[in-house]
Amino acid sequence: MTKSGALPMLSGLKVIDITQFVAGPTASRVLAEMGADVIKVELAPCGDRSRVQGMKAKDAPENAAPHSTYFFQHNHSKRGIALDFKNERAREILKGMISQADVLVENFSPGVMARAGMSYDDLKILNPSLVMCSISFAGQTGALSEKPGYDYIGQAYAGVTGMIGEADGSPSLVTMAIGDVSTGMSAALAIVAALFHRERTGEGQHVESTLLDTYFHMHEASIPRVSKLGRRYMQRRTGSQHPDGGPTGIFKCGDGKYITLMSLAHQWPQLVQALEMPELKDDQRFANAGLRRKNNDLLKEILEGWLASVGSREECLKQLEKHRIPVAPVLDMNEVLELDHLKARNTVRTVVDPLLGEFKVPSTPVRFSGWQAPSRLSAARLGEHNADVLREYGMSDEEISDLHRKKIFVRDRSLG
Repeated sequence: MTKSGALPMLSGLKVIDITQFVAGPTASRVLAEMGADVIKVELAPCGDRSRVQGMKAKDAPENAAPHSTYFFQHNHSKRGIALDFKNERAREILKGMISQADVLVENFSPGVMARAGMSYDDLKILNPSLVMCSISFAGQTGALSEKPGYDYIGQAYAGVTGMIGEADGSPSLVTMAIGDVSTGMSAALAIVAALFHRERTGEGQHVESTLLDTYFHMHEASIPRVSKLGRRYMQRRTGSQHPDGGPTGIFKCGDGKYITLMSLAHQWPQLVQALEMPELKDDQRFANAGLRRKNNDLLKEILEGWLASVGSREECLKQLEKHRIPVAPVLDMNEVLELDHLKARNTVRTVVDPLLGEFKVPSTPVRFSGWQAPSRLSAARLGEHNADVLREYGMSDEEISDLHRKKIFVRDRSLG
């Protein structure tokens, strides 16, 4: 669906996607939603390993390949083929597809593509204008490049895990794939930038996006501070409170529910006014931001005492918002999905899959005045588009049947 009859912005762009799990599929999904023809290449025999994660169809045919909500969310809007990557004939066909593509996205371990004869140096001979994007844990080179790594491993290496948790407890995980999704978004940005460069010069290039680099890039304040102070500064875990004070953190209301409140240095007078505690303004323990940081625990106690006296979370929010204090309810996911704001902006979308039924997925995180994302989404079953894609690359039905018979290409048997 488009506005004003406009074509999708990336209409005509051909993308080959040889990725799985989250980071790589996110990069190619963003391109697909903006109109690119993305062909997702899955590896025989079972395809993307994320097919077995998330919720799966209860009433799927007995011979159906795995198909899940997790796979759908990260791979909708793409066509899908499945092949035996170890088979030389499959690799030759794949090279032929890449020779006609604009973009290749891959997230194999470094070295796999080169061993398959598909390094960037190999492929640019076939297709000099190709933009190839390699997504990995720590990069194509360096001491950690050979290490297998996922989101939580990236958190740990980037110093994120060590910052989170209670002061007297163990470090904690951020239990959602922030790094993976952000790495995918960074990759999509890099691809679009490389395509813009190609428009001006005619040159393709190899771009990288890594989980570790992405997580490291997320430190908005710590890196300069640590580099200047060294061991004189040690990041300490502060649980539900921000280490820089404010007060900023998570606070309990009188009804047992929680809010997140963020009070910057210039907002201290507003907070004092909201709490109706004018004595705090002259309290030397809170005279400046540094002292408020030092006495953060005491501030939490004072604030939660006030919240308890006000009562319900709704009333606490109302009183604070009257004074323009940045504050939000700590919502569970059921509450989030019912937010009128998100539904009105189509940030949360309802999709229907033949096997999985109806469920919700996130929308794209950006908006355009001249185009909007399709309202109907689908995700390919394993090898669903083998025949369509291979015909486009000049193969006869007999050749396609032979590839299936020899299991060089594979297909969900329940598709018929």
